[in-house]
Amino acid sequence: MTVEGFLVNPEVLQSLYGSAPVIGEVRIRSVNLNWRGPTVTLRGDLLSFPESAPGEWIDAGADTVQCQFQFLAAENVSLTEWVPPAVATVTLEPWDVERRMRVTVAGAGIALRFDCNESVRVGHVSAFRMRDGDSDAGRHLFVSKIDARRHESLPPTDERTFYER
Repeated sequence: MTVEGFLVNPEVLQSLYGSAPVIGEVRIRSVNLNWRGPTVTLRGDLLSFPESAPGEWIDAGADTVQCQFQFLAAENVSLTEWVPPAVATVTLEPWDVERRMRVTVAGAGIALRFDCNESVRVGHVSAFRMRDGDSDAGRHLFVSKIDARRHESLPPTDERTFYER
């Protein structure tokens, strides 16, 4: 199964794509492991751009949507390969026990596996123009008004309010 079936807040993606897009492959940019929760947060680029993107995004020349997927109550985390950015297939295998699932993120440059709660939260949705070498540096146009007010580009990875919430 894929991520969109487990989103607890699909509204933000539905407002951009008309429905929650199929999220089978994602260009993974970062993996954040937080002992509080414990939580695994994947920051990645969706491989499709919305057909009816906001005018501000089109005017800015944005061509890529990026967001974070947060998985709660993570355990049994295994990261055996990490060469970012890595295009990967994200698969989820639900269990009948305690609303848990196994997440596998696999592709050239990444091998990640963990167990977690059966719900996924999407956040920090933005659009940007892809740079040479698949770089996501530069201006990001955030959907959230709070993110848009606080950030014009991706904050440094030690910005806890962005990467851990």
